[in-house]
Amino acid sequence: MEWLVVVLNFIGQQILNVPAYLIGIITAIGLMAMRRNSGQVIGGALKAALGFLILGAGAGVVVGSLDPLGALILAVTGAQGVIPTNEVITALAQEEFGAQSAYVLTLGFIVMLILARFTPLKYVFLTGHHMVFMATMLTVVLSVGFGDGLSWLVVLIGALLLGVIMVVMPAFAHPWTKKITGNDTIAIGHFGTLGYIAAGASGQAVGRRSKSTEDINFPQGLKFLRDSMVATSLSMVLIYMVFAIWGLIALPLEEALAIFGAADAGAFIMAGFGLALQFGVGVAVILYGVRTVLGELVPAFQGIAEKVVPGAKPALDIPIVFPFGANAVLIGFLSSFAGGLISLGILAIWLNPMFGLALILPGMVPHFFTGGGAGVYGNATGGRKGAVIGGFVNGVIITILPAILLLVLGELGFANSTFGDADFGWFGTLIGVSLLGGTTLGVVLTIVIAMVLVIAAIAFQRKFVDTGWVPGANRQEWLDGLKAEEKARADAEKARKAEERKTAAASSAETVPQKAE
Repeated sequence: MEWLVVVLNFIGQQILNVPAYLIGIITAIGLMAMRRNSGQVIGGALKAALGFLILGAGAGVVVGSLDPLGALILAVTGAQGVIPTNEVITALAQEEFGAQSAYVLTLGFIVMLILARFTPLKYVFLTGHHMVFMATMLTVVLSVGFGDGLSWLVVLIGALLLGVIMVVMPAFAHPWTKKITGNDTIAIGHFGTLGYIAAGASGQAVGRRSKSTEDINFPQGLKFLRDSMVATSLSMVLIYMVFAIWGLIALPLEEALAIFGAADAGAFIMAGFGLALQFGVGVAVILYGVRTVLGELVPAFQGIAEKVVPGAKPALDIPIVFPFGANAVLIGFLSSFAGGLISLGILAIWLNPMFGLALILPGMVPHFFTGGGAGVYGNATGGRKGAVIGGFVNGVIITILPAILLLVLGELGFANSTFGDADFGWFGTLIGVSLLGGTTLGVVLTIVIAMVLVIAAIAFQRKFVDTGWVPGANRQEWLDGLKAEEKARADAEKARKAEERKTAAASSAETVPQKAE
């Protein structure tokens, strides 16, 4: 059976783990289902894959600009603790659990397709790297809970749980996703979903009379800030400059210069400036990649919806919503980071001494991607207030939940990292706690959890998604009324000016001398 492990590892790591390949394959299947010719199938699949590679390239640029900033912040603040990084903890786990997680990944994908085909949860999760992260986490938690010698049980239960979580989370987030996109063509397939739902609900609670982040009226001299790429870059320049100057003051010069690989203080400052601009470039590349992949994938998915999984919706990575709220992304990121810092203080002062929870340091990358997404969700239901509060709530969630998750990761929990996004925290902890009563009870409880999630998601789908429930409807009524008032004022001003012109014309006619007969 060793050859089967090799094949499954190849499928899981070299195909399903590469979102671009998975997106290209799905696009090709959709186009073939629509009976497109071979040229259209190949061209569409390649363009969709290239769009995702562009998105990934942009994400890589963003990560490359944020990592030095994170190192600088840790150095100047002196913080010590665990940094949640999905890639790092997955790489560590693969050494011991690689074969089992490959089985879980492959079978879990099949379970997801079966659920999408035969239940109302018509979502196909296409974020390949998050599938790998979740498969790995479930394998670790189940292996710790069941113990050695039950790898087959780990695979079966893990595949069931993976397939379930990949169809239920897009369903729970879908009303807010539709609010953002304005249509029903795509869903969110990203395991930070709890944070996005919390952000949308928070925005709905606090921002009933708050305008959108995208309607910020800049003074005439600041009109250039309406360009999201410029505004994003400028904000990062300010952040980098503050911490760069702080670093030069607070750290020994050699230690500070080593963070950016600079030769002197001037080069250190300019390196920070360049990294800040690089961040803006990365965000712009991400947005272009999103537009490219959507242009190919959504039409092709009509074929899958009609032939393979009727009514299916692609569940895509979180940057897919970034173009719907470019300002909200930046606001959500900064608010999420602030929430992470405050939560770190709570951990240090209270939760660590009382309950032994690890100190979770705010990682710039998870706070940018999940915080930015939370900002968009919060803005959709609560405008500017919603983006701020939604991002902040997400920051609290992705700080506290990873600390709790470490308690159920066994020996792997001693590593200086953990899974970072919200759904890994709550789902992994829930599964880990269900295994405390032994193998038999653990199997029963995990199956019950899977069934409850599916039933709850189906009920949510029918009651809220299928009926067209719109989150933040009261705010929308207020916005509509505000627009009507603004239109009435504009119409009144237009009528006033027209009357003034008419009066001026009449007055001018009266003062013209009569021509002599």
